[in-house]
Amino acid sequence: MNESPSLLDADTATTYASWFKALADPTRVRLVNLLAVERRPMSVGEIVERSEVGQSTVSHHLKLLAEVRFVLAEKRGTSTYYRVNENCLSCFPSAADAVMGHPAPDPASVPCEEPT
Repeated sequence: MNESPSLLDADTATTYASWFKALADPTRVRLVNLLAVERRPMSVGEIVERSEVGQSTVSHHLKLLAEVRFVLAEKRGTSTYYRVNENCLSCFPSAADAVMGHPAPDPASVPCEEPT
């Protein structure tokens, strides 16, 4: 017998909403895509060169993406390097499935963050 999906609890809905909000801007979608395709840490300068967006705009968007852990920042001397959070590549599509009523794992069981 197929088990029907349960309704999202408030905490899960809040988490998913923050993820969707972070991707509600085309520039942020493009930055995540760039980092996901590259699959390596990139400096802000490299990202600016590849994204056709100014440095302050890139930095602003990367900060927002880092707050929801879609990208991870790593300081190297005076530079910061950003990379896509690999865990998000598997957990974000599950969030979209859950919102649409399909069974999906609890975000606590597949956290969109790197192990510490």
